[in-house]
Amino acid sequence: MIYNLQRRGISKKGISSFFHIMIKRYLKGENLMFGKNRIEAFSDGVIAIIITIMVLELKAPHRADISELSSLFPKFFSYILSFLYVGIYWNNHHHTFSVVNKINGKILWANTHLLFWLSLIPFTTSWMGETNFSEISAMMYGGVLLACSIAYYILIHLLIKSQGKNSKLKKAIGNDIKGKISPILYLTGIISAFFLPVISLFFYALTAVLWIIPDNRIEKLHIEEENKTNN
Repeated sequence: MIYNLQRRGISKKGISSFFHIMIKRYLKGENLMFGKNRIEAFSDGVIAIIITIMVLELKAPHRADISELSSLFPKFFSYILSFLYVGIYWNNHHHTFSVVNKINGKILWANTHLLFWLSLIPFTTSWMGETNFSEISAMMYGGVLLACSIAYYILIHLLIKSQGKNSKLKKAIGNDIKGKISPILYLTGIISAFFLPVISLFFYALTAVLWIIPDNRIEKLHIEEENKTNN
């Protein structure tokens, strides 16, 4: 890269100044902004693979007997719950980035951090189904859900910071009550798994229902902007 710059007639002093400015901006958190298309496409691809892995874990019964399905209940329930969670994260991710204009390197890593924890959902889903909701598997499942929520919070925080306090995203997120309640419910579920895993599943399912309820904050923002444009 340096050789190519020199060939174009840029002096060593100019190259040194360029890298000095870039490093300074990065350390200050003012690194270059990029388009969001690739991060959206990459995230969509990873989430699609996560769902595919989960459904492949469901094995069809060997006999044509309805009673065979009862033994699959733990796996099927775990799959449904996890599918809902992955769908919720995809939905929120899509809505969030619809009001984001530019991203930076920190956001790329924060998004990758979120995808890492999401990619562990198939593992804990399979483990919980295979062990018939054992204490340790229910705890690990809740731990991954908690980590996902923390990772998403970090991503949102960095997005708001990059877009500005008066940005559309900050206006849409508001106080984020559901985002603050969710970790508490996950922790309650993890602790409950020590005593009775079924209770922990209740808290995990309750949190999912909380997020399934339509949240039209961002959609309202888009509608308001369209009305302003039309007027």
